[in-house]
Order: sequence, then structure tokens, then C-alpha cells
Amino acid sequence: MAKKRGAASSRAKKSAKASKRTKAVKPSWKRRLIKLLLKLSVLGLVIGAAVLLYLDAQVRSKFEGKRWALPAKVYARPLELYPGQPLSRDDLKIELKGLGYQFQSRATQPGSAEWASSRVRVYTRGFDFPDSHEAAQRLLIDFSGNTISRIRDDKGAVLPLARLEPILIGGIYPKDNEDRDLIQLAEAPPHLIDALIAIEDRAYYSHYGVSPRGIARAMVANVKAGRFVQGGSTLTQQLIKNFYLTSERSLSRKLAEIPMAMLLDRHYSKDEILEAYLNEVYLGQEGLRAIHGFGLASQYFFAQPIQELKLHQVALLAAMVKGPSYYDPRRNPERATKRRNLVLSVLQDQGSITLAERLAAEKKPLGVVQQQTLHKGAYPAYLDLVKRQLREEYPEEALNSEGLRVFTALDPIAQVRAERSMVSTLNKLQQRYGKPVEELQGGMVVSNPHSGEVMAVVGGRKTRYQGFNRALDAQRPIGSLIKPALYLAALEDGYSLASVLEDEPITVDLPNGDQWQPKNYDRKSHGSVPLHRALALSYNQSAARLGMTIGTDKVIDMLQRLGLEREIRNYPSMLLGATAMSPVEVAQLYQTIAGNGFQVPMRAIRMVTDSQNEELSRYSFSIQQTVAAGPVHLIQYAMQEVVREGTARSVYSALPEDLNVAGKTGTTNEQRDSWFAGFAGDRLAVVWLGLDDNKPLPLTGSSGALKVWTEFMRQAKPQSFMAERPSSIQYHWVDDVSGLLSGEHCEGARQLPFIEGTAPQQSSGCGDAVVGNPIDWFKRWFRTE
Repeated sequence: MAKKRGAASSRAKKSAKASKRTKAVKPSWKRRLIKLLLKLSVLGLVIGAAVLLYLDAQVRSKFEGKRWALPAKVYARPLELYPGQPLSRDDLKIELKGLGYQFQSRATQPGSAEWASSRVRVYTRGFDFPDSHEAAQRLLIDFSGNTISRIRDDKGAVLPLARLEPILIGGIYPKDNEDRDLIQLAEAPPHLIDALIAIEDRAYYSHYGVSPRGIARAMVANVKAGRFVQGGSTLTQQLIKNFYLTSERSLSRKLAEIPMAMLLDRHYSKDEILEAYLNEVYLGQEGLRAIHGFGLASQYFFAQPIQELKLHQVALLAAMVKGPSYYDPRRNPERATKRRNLVLSVLQDQGSITLAERLAAEKKPLGVVQQQTLHKGAYPAYLDLVKRQLREEYPEEALNSEGLRVFTALDPIAQVRAERSMVSTLNKLQQRYGKPVEELQGGMVVSNPHSGEVMAVVGGRKTRYQGFNRALDAQRPIGSLIKPALYLAALEDGYSLASVLEDEPITVDLPNGDQWQPKNYDRKSHGSVPLHRALALSYNQSAARLGMTIGTDKVIDMLQRLGLEREIRNYPSMLLGATAMSPVEVAQLYQTIAGNGFQVPMRAIRMVTDSQNEELSRYSFSIQQTVAAGPVHLIQYAMQEVVREGTARSVYSALPEDLNVAGKTGTTNEQRDSWFAGFAGDRLAVVWLGLDDNKPLPLTGSSGALKVWTEFMRQAKPQSFMAERPSSIQYHWVDDVSGLLSGEHCEGARQLPFIEGTAPQQSSGCGDAVVGNPIDWFKRWFRTE
């Protein structure tokens, strides 16, 4: 029994120890759980702090750094106004329309103009030019016919010079295609800030980036509706969403949005945040380009700078913030009107406007421009040329993100005339020839023959089309446009305008065993012809004979000295224009001829500045004489004969007789290409017409391209061409058939210029040879010393 009690006692002791061990273990698990929770809490705090620090760094780095990738802005030349300037009221209207001016009965604010029979009052907007800032001013411009007679300011003082701001013609955009016109808070029109705060975030100036009351109100509305119908975001949260995050509606985005909004509000003032919002908010879409900010939206919907907007326009922009697509005034005008009027009603309730102002604004139409495009896309062909020249010096990143300002030589008035001339002429040709020219296309380049500045570029029949630019990229055989270069080479080689050429069939054996046998356009031979007549009437056989005599290498050398940069294959058909060039390349050749042998590289850009208006590069005037003045003077004479008596004589059915112009027609094999290149005193233009599939046309150079050129010059009313007469040039009377010296009154006599020592040594036997100044219309085409 004693053993059993002892055993039982032993078991009881063990059980008690085990029970104590069990009781001791339970507290250790609780402690472990608490420790784990503490550790997780600490870890959570550390992670949360790290996330906040990361978000804080994100908020500050972007807001304080380069907030936006700002595209380079490209401007046309500013229109300078001065007494005596040849400028019609219609021309001034073209310029002002391009600038988006409003034509009103009274010009009472910047960007407006009023019209009268002989005067125009313009209220300019002012502009930060590279050389100075010019404030907005009122100008009273008096006209006498198509000339400015006087310019006065609003105090009546006579001004010797005034200039309008340049038209913004385009930009070079970042890959995301975002665009914006930055504005400062002070530049916001009256009531825009009031409207935004009243309709989007009434507690903006009192909350800390997030409005708990607004979030709660939105949650209740959404629960009642059973779907998302209302947002509780403040303006600060909207900026965070657009500026830092995405527009997707997700919990993770909302969780990031709230602390980031509070951090932004902590670091920056309400006005700084509001200014960023004005420039960031999304307000529409134009194709692939997103319209961000009120500055650009003002241009997109009203074609006006935002500072010029009225109350009803401001209310519409503020109304669209809630849903740019849903309230698009072009697609949903009724919906947009209702929302705009709600904004106006809220503004009245807030005391920002009176009842009378509200009712007057509600009666206004939406007032959006009908064309759903920004005006800056109006010059795609010219902008293409600018981009190509810029990319030779600036990296892509600088062009699409640094906010560069590019000032060009584009003349909007010349551009409009070139476009009208191209389109109207092509329409007339289609009416005349029908189906064969239904798809007729064209390219055109207009420049200043003195400076080499490109004034206008037309890339095709659809002048706003941003695709294939025929003025720059249509490489087509130039036909007889090459002949002035050929004849220039011959004149350098000892020939004169009176040299007699044989216009007879010619056969040239080619290395591959073929034969080259050029023919005249009329399929006839013309025997002995003076050189100047061979060019004026564009005879192919005499030109081919002349080229083979002096050598094709000399013609190629001349083309290169005139400014052609591409390599040319040295083969006989090159002499008659088998070489393909673009209109802009042809313009460079004729630029040197018009410039008296001085090669001036053609340029579209005048200056580039940074976003702070500091000059980065200036594309200054560059010039070098590559062809002697004497031979150029002779070829200028012969090219004027082309339009007076030769293949381009139809010019003077539309142009005044006393206007001196010079040029050359060009037609290629089977009439696949129609060309004309010519110049007056202050305008040079090259026109190409043809089909993109290279099919034959029922047109020659004179019945196609020449008509476009003539119509442009008729509208442009250019200065007359006045050649500089070199000291080495003498004029002699010659027989127009034999090329021999003759008397002034001999039948068929013509006065021709000669380089000293190259005049004929024989007389025709008719009267006495005369040396002196030219007479009749020849007097009008050069300046005497």
C-alpha cells in the first residue's frame, strides 16, 4: 500500500510540474504575438515613412524641376508697317485673320480691329520680340490705294514704324503629343479662377489638399446611385492625378493621390498650385494631340489668346473641366450650353457676377470656331522645311521639350497667295482637261531673291495636308529649267548672246550601245539660230549641240556653283534636264541667277531663342560670288526675253507691260512634268505640276506651271526686276538673224549686251554699228552706273 501511495504521489507531482509547465508556456505565446504585432507596426511605420518620403521626393522634384516638356514654338516673320509700304487693306486682313484678330465695330481691346473705307484701327496684343518687348498699342493706319500713307498711335502721334506680333505657325512636339501654351496666374482672364473654384472646389483656399467633407459627400452620392456618379477630388487632387499619376479609377491610385495632394499643399502655396493646374488640366483632343491647359484650349476653341476671352467663353472652359469629351461644345453644344449656364449661375450665387452679367452671358452663343484645329497647323509644308533645318543643329530632345522659340521668314500673305494660286489654277485646269488631270498635284517655293529667305512653301493641292511634301521631296526631271545653267557655262566659255547655233538633229552614241537623239518640242529643226533666241524658244537640238561642244562636265560644274548639292551623273541627256530635282533645289539655282551670281543659301530660320528669350543662334545672311557678274547679266537678259517673246510670253496677258520679270519654262518627256521658275525684283518662285504616278499630262510648262506662277505674281504685285549692269558689259546693235553688228534702224536689228571683247567683229552691212545703252523696254531692266 505504501508503494502504491508513493507511486501515486510521484505521478501527482509530475502532473503538477507538467501543469506548471503548460501554464508557463501560454504567457510566452502571447508575448510573442505582441512582439510580432509591434514589429509589424514598426515595419509598417518604416515602410509608410519610406513611401511618404518617396512620394514627397516625387512631388517636389517634378514640381520644382522642368514641369512640362515644352515644344519648340515656331513663328512667322512679324509684319512691319511703315508709311509708303505697298500693302493693301485685304493683305492686312489676311495677316490679322492669321493672328486670330476679332473684327468689330470698335477695336476696344488687344486682338481686335475695326475697318473703314480708307483706314484701319488695330489694337495690337504686344509681343516679347528677341530684341525688345513691345506692349499692346492702338494703331490708326491710313491707306492711299494699296499703300500705307500714315500710321498714328491713340494720341495722334505719327509713327515711322510699327509691327504686329508674329503668327504662331506650329510647334515641335514631344512623343506623347501633349501641347500647352503656358500662362501665369496673373494672365488668367477675369472670373476664370472664380469659376473654377466655385464649380470644382469651393473650399480650395481652406483645405489642406484633401477635403474630407467632399469625399464623404461623394461617397454618399455614389452609394445612393449604386455606381460612380460623383468625385470628391479637390483641384489639388486633380492636379496630382494629371501631373503625377494616371486617370484610371482604382483604389491604389486613390491611396497614392491623397497623401501626395497633402504633401503638395504643404510645400507650395495655393497660388503656385493653382497656376500649375491652369496649365496642366486636360481639356480636349485634336487627333493625336492632347489639349492641356487653358491657354491652349482658348486657342483651340476660340482662336484667341486667353487674356481676350469674355465671361461666357471663360464659363464654357471652366464647365468643360468636369468632362472635356462629354461637354465638347462642337459635338455636344446643348450639353455644353447647359453646363456653361450652370457655371454662370454658380458665379452669381457666389457674388462674383451680377444678375445682369449672368443673363447677358447666357444669351451669348458658345462662340467656338467651326474649324476643329489649331491655326498653328495651317502651314505644314513650311514647318516641314523649318524642322529639317533645325535638326541639323539641335537634338530632338531640345526641340520638343526645352520651349525654344524659332523665328522664321514665313510671310503669311505670300503663303496665302501661293496657296490660292496653286488651288485655283489646278481647279481651272481640271475644268479644261477633265479626267487626265483629276489627280494633278503641285509643289511651290517662294523666296526673296536678295536674302535667300524662303517666304512660302506649298507642298501639294491640299495645302493643309501634313503628308508628302512635294516642294521638298518630289524629285522630278527638271527639263528645260536646266538650260540657263547650260547657257551660262557657254557664255563663260567665250560664247555671246549673238553666237549662232545650229538647231539641227544630233545623234550621240552612248557607252551601252544606245543612241541619244533629242528632238525639239515642235518636232522641227530651225537651222541657224542666235544663242539668245535658242534659249527664249527653248530649242532642244541647239542646246544639246552646244552642251556636247563645251562638255557636260562644265555644265555640271556650273550647276554646283549655282548651289546644287546633289551629285549629278555625267551623261548627255542631263543637258536637257533628265536630272531629277525638287522645287526647293531648283529655287536655289535660280536664286543665284537672280542674285547676280552671288550664291545665297536658302534659309527659312532667322533666329532661335530659349524659353527666356535669350538668343541661341542667328541664321545670318551668307553670301559668296560663284559665277562672274558678266555672264549672269547676259543670262538675265535672255531669261527676260523668254517671258517677253519666248515660251513664257503669255505672262504679259496677266501682268503689266512695265513689270520686268525673267524665267524659264520646263517640260519633260511625254509631258510628265510641268515646270516654271522665274523672278521679279523682290520675289522668286518655282512651280512644279505633275501626277504622283508619273503619268503623261496634257500640259507643258507654259500651259501648266506658268499659269500658277503668273497668278501668284499678279496677286503679289512685285517690284520690277532691275539688273545691275557690270562695268564689263557693253551694248551693241546686232542683226537678229545673223548675229552680226548692225545699225540701229536696220530691219531685224536688236540691241544685245556683250562682255567686253566678245562682240561680233563683222558688220551685216546695214548701217553703222552702234554702241551704247539699250533702248525701249530694255532700258527698264537694268540700273545704269
